[in-house]
Amino acid sequence: MEQHGGGKSYGQLVDALLYALEYPKSKQIIFRRTFPDLEKSLIRVSLGFYPRNVAKYNTSKHTWNFANGSIIDFGYIDSENDVYQYQSAEYDVIRFDELTHFTEFMYIYLISRCRGANNYPKGIKSSTNPGGVGHSWVKERFIDIGEPNKIHNIVLETGETTTRIFIPSLVQDNLFLLEKDPDYVRRLDNLPEKERKALKYGDWDIFEGQFFTEFDRNIHVCSPFVIPSDWKIYRTRDYGLDKCAVLWIAMSWSKDIYIFKELHKSDLIVSEAAKQINDMTTEKITTDYAPPDLWNRNKDTGKSTADIFSENGQYLTKADNNRVTGWLAVHEWLKVYEDEQGTKKSKLHIFSNCLNLIKYLPSLQHDEKNPNDVATEPHEPTHITDALRYFCTMWQVPMIKKKRLPEGYYTTSELEDLGYKDIETPIKVNVTKSVMKRRR
Repeated sequence: MEQHGGGKSYGQLVDALLYALEYPKSKQIIFRRTFPDLEKSLIRVSLGFYPRNVAKYNTSKHTWNFANGSIIDFGYIDSENDVYQYQSAEYDVIRFDELTHFTEFMYIYLISRCRGANNYPKGIKSSTNPGGVGHSWVKERFIDIGEPNKIHNIVLETGETTTRIFIPSLVQDNLFLLEKDPDYVRRLDNLPEKERKALKYGDWDIFEGQFFTEFDRNIHVCSPFVIPSDWKIYRTRDYGLDKCAVLWIAMSWSKDIYIFKELHKSDLIVSEAAKQINDMTTEKITTDYAPPDLWNRNKDTGKSTADIFSENGQYLTKADNNRVTGWLAVHEWLKVYEDEQGTKKSKLHIFSNCLNLIKYLPSLQHDEKNPNDVATEPHEPTHITDALRYFCTMWQVPMIKKKRLPEGYYTTSELEDLGYKDIETPIKVNVTKSVMKRRR
């Protein structure tokens, strides 16, 4: 799957052509949601470059028939009931163009038609942009599973294993488009912010009502590395029988934090949760944060959840549970800034193996009654993000040095336009004494 302008339709058609030529009598189908979409894009493009000496197009059946017996069908699914017209079909490769235009039911049903008695490689190949009716399920199925450009083994409910891969492609990768239409990128830049981020940058984490709009996988997610032994390690948790969510956080000497390990599991009683946490912890923990409700005592035993954790060697520190100030603290840690070289950075980094935090943090939405708080429904994303909140609310984000301004006189409004607000001392913002004198 790829971003707008990345050449996805051409990619699908070229890949289908090469497969048809390599595997005689193979069967493929390419889906779009409506026939006008097919006719104006895939069919028209294929007619423009498929060689007539190897294949002929049947207009009435919307099929390319190859000299070696291979076929490429074009199909469309207007409604969910339309899937049943393919009930007895068999294809070696099934392709979806603009996958987010389809519902999950359509996709799941149609991929069951990928079958056949030959030994040709079978596969489902899709291309799409972020957005559309299927955005959420496509994101969960392909984007949230881990790093892009890497094959991931997925265990299905049946116990079978399948593989999935997400291959991003930016408009900048399509050299043919940029050469023929150099103004295309400028036209994308004129779109509203959310549409621009989705279509130009392929940002899957932007949607209406999103709480942490500053989250950017390219900035906040990093590849795992060995944590230096002299860094301090913190642990933070949110515990309930419905979900035990724990994060391991390393803090560098520059006060950057790296969330490098997570536990996200249901139906663990406290002693079992404690054992799993101990089994996963090989580092010395500096401080172990938890919400205040873990100190509530059980009427029958007189013990609190925190007591049971302490019996297992986990001595918890009570975190502030003010939700609004906590989420503000997370905002501060996620804040994106530019270093002196103009590179966009953040003080918060998440290892790419922390799949649940990466999945749920950008999915949080504003509470309808209190826009400064996170909605508690759906409930699934709130456990691991609450664990992050407990850490962030106990640690103020360190001050970020701004780029040095050239010597000269600046008015208050000029400084604020450049991002220098609430200046107290020259040291904090690296501005010259003459600037500070003028402001005073």
